[in-house]
Amino acid sequence: MNQKSGVNIIKNYLPNLSHGPGVYRMLDSGGNILYVGKAKNIRKRVANYAKLQGHSSRISRMIFSTSSMVFLSTETETEALLLEQNLIKQLKPRYNVLLRDDKSFPGILVTSNHKFAQISKHRGVRKIKGTYFGPFASVRAVNHTLNYLQRIFLLRNCSDSIFEGRSRPCLQYQIKRCSAPCVGKISKEDYSTLVSEAVQFLAGKTTKIQKSLAIKMAAASNAMNFETAAIYRDRIRALTQIQSHQGINPSNIEEADVVALALDGGVACVQVFFIRSFQNWGNKSFFPKTGSGADEAEILEAFLIQFYGNKVPSRLIIISHELENPKLLIQAFKIRQSRTTKIIQPKFGEKKTLLDYAMKNSKEELARKMAESESNQKLLVRLERFFELSELPSRIEIYDNSHIQGTHAVGAMVVWEPEGFRKSKYRKFNIPESIKPGDDVAMMAHVLRRRFTRLKLEDSEKNKGEWPSLILIDGGKAQTNAVEKVLLELGVREVLIVGVAKGVDRNAGRETFYQIKKAPTSLPSQDPLLYFIQRLRDEAHRFVIGAHRQKRIRTIGITRLDEIPGVGANRKHKLLSRFGSSKEVSGAGISDLRSVDGISLNLAKKIYSFFHNND
Repeated sequence: MNQKSGVNIIKNYLPNLSHGPGVYRMLDSGGNILYVGKAKNIRKRVANYAKLQGHSSRISRMIFSTSSMVFLSTETETEALLLEQNLIKQLKPRYNVLLRDDKSFPGILVTSNHKFAQISKHRGVRKIKGTYFGPFASVRAVNHTLNYLQRIFLLRNCSDSIFEGRSRPCLQYQIKRCSAPCVGKISKEDYSTLVSEAVQFLAGKTTKIQKSLAIKMAAASNAMNFETAAIYRDRIRALTQIQSHQGINPSNIEEADVVALALDGGVACVQVFFIRSFQNWGNKSFFPKTGSGADEAEILEAFLIQFYGNKVPSRLIIISHELENPKLLIQAFKIRQSRTTKIIQPKFGEKKTLLDYAMKNSKEELARKMAESESNQKLLVRLERFFELSELPSRIEIYDNSHIQGTHAVGAMVVWEPEGFRKSKYRKFNIPESIKPGDDVAMMAHVLRRRFTRLKLEDSEKNKGEWPSLILIDGGKAQTNAVEKVLLELGVREVLIVGVAKGVDRNAGRETFYQIKKAPTSLPSQDPLLYFIQRLRDEAHRFVIGAHRQKRIRTIGITRLDEIPGVGANRKHKLLSRFGSSKEVSGAGISDLRSVDGISLNLAKKIYSFFHNND
């Protein structure tokens, strides 16, 4: 097929297209989605493709590959924009700009549903009553802020159930990170004052708090109460430290997201700075796919609509490049979040200074990324030669298992692609207890069987299975042979399997590599390729250890109450808070059970019967 035939295919659709808004999809001969687009006038937009000249090389390649198209009309252009982005996220077309990391950002919550408010990290839906602050650029930024806030304001971070069960102060009180309201070390009124000051600080009113603390310190010093004065002095120092760590703090911008795009050689970096309460709450870099060569305006517009798909946009968004239709984006944000947002590209003043700072960071991060990519490319060439691959690996999957004497066994897969680790594609696998405890070979075979059974199903049903070029497994010859047997049973023969085993004393640097029908090989202890493989293996180990720890903690929290129909997490919590343990619940009478909030007479009888006459 050539470009002319692609143009003719597109022309054939024109007579039946409307002049209203809508979304269109371009597909290749195999039915794969090449591009998803939206238009105010769908017939006019598609007609632009039905020309032989005037296209960029990217659009020409797309037209060349087009074998069919699918159309969907919408009521408004805004509706078309929202539908387009949903389809892009779902279908991941080759020629669209695609944001690969769209996770929500962490924040800080000061609760209001308890007489002694709790301060904690929060992510996700805002269901708990309280005051929310954020977003912060990273969990590290939140932890850093919480660390200082606890030193300054001494607010509790424990859960309500732990708070209610305390009979003496915990370690947080001993190290001066909490005022111990749980055991009456501080009055409700004084604690409320601390909460109010913490909220004021997070709202940007730091000068007011520092003046108040300075007055209290002077009063305590004049009263010869030097211990109290020292406490206020330390709090003032902590306030000063946290402000100095926040970098650029604008004096006239209360709330804004600063979005700066750098583009070089088809690689894009978008730097986002979060300004809240006149403070810089951190920044994060993103590297969206550029759709095989989109320009700055298209990349930035696609980034913004996808980035704010699951986040509340700031009331002010400062951008580095002019958009084709900023009003359309503003309307989409208002529909999604019921919030009015202003988008500007400043030319002078404090906003321009902030944008220049973000732009500088974006360019530097892009330069580092490109240097890393060049280094990765060299390592991939060496990896291809060392393991005798047919081509450079485009996707490497690394597998590992974790258990304690066979219990709480869990498997994990991490994914590395030329852009780096792809955490959104990591997977965990619960390993059934039917597998013999400690049988690492059977566990690895179970994980790979599940992974590739699912992959074949995805590929046959949705034609979007993501196949690896190389599989690295933590283990030696036995694990490698077991995995090969599983893949052959599933009809998978194109993927290379390599077992990575440590030496006899399990020292890093003495790894041995096992491949099917080949002698074991190794690399010099200081070889960069060995460091690269170790990094892949260690990331899988880190991820699986975390998954195993989570599973173990969840399992430890399971009681016989979980087996009773009608007793969910909330009622279970209330029963355990009232009686102290599952064992005490089992010995309670119906009237005692009935006294617990949320436990009806019928449910009390059911719980009593479960423990006393389970048959």
